[in-house]
Amino acid sequence: MTGSGKSTLAKRLSTRLNLSYVEIDSLFHGPNWEPRADFVRDVEAVISGDSWVVEWQYSAVRTKILERADTLIWLDLPTPLTLYQLTCRTVRRRLGKVELWNGNYERPLHGFFTDSEHIMRWGFRTRNKLRDRVPAVAALYPRLRVVRLASRRDIELWVGHLATGGTS
Repeated sequence: MTGSGKSTLAKRLSTRLNLSYVEIDSLFHGPNWEPRADFVRDVEAVISGDSWVVEWQYSAVRTKILERADTLIWLDLPTPLTLYQLTCRTVRRRLGKVELWNGNYERPLHGFFTDSEHIMRWGFRTRNKLRDRVPAVAALYPRLRVVRLASRRDIELWVGHLATGGTS
C-alpha cells in the first residue's frame, strides 16, 4: 500500500542482511513521470541475482518477482496510519523540494483537489487492494514464505528478530 513504508523497510533489510536493493519506483518513473521503456528489463536484471530486496508493485513485474522470491513481506498496516504516513511524506517531499526519481518531484499539494492521480488520492483509492491479492498469491506460490506485519511494533519485532539470526 502506498505510504505503508515498503521502501523504508526494504532499505533497512538491505542494510541489515547485506542484500542488493534498488527502489523499484526509480526503475519505473522516467522524466516527467513517464514510464521507462526499460523498466521490465531493469527489474529482471535486479532479480536475476541470488539475493536481493525489492518492493512488490507494478503489475508488469509482479509475477517475475514472485517466481524468483523466497519471501514476501506484507505490510498490512491500518489505513489511518498509512494515510498519515503518506500525508507526512508527501508534504515533506513537496515542501523540501526533494527530487524523487529521474528529475521528478511530488506534484503540488493543491493537486489533491484537481488531479485524480495525485499520490494522496491514489493512496486512498488503492489502500485495500493487497488484502485480497496477497492471500491469493500465497495459495498460488506455496513455497513463498509470506510474512504479514500489521503494525509498527510487528515490524520492529520482526526486524529485531533478524538481527539475532532469526528468519521467521
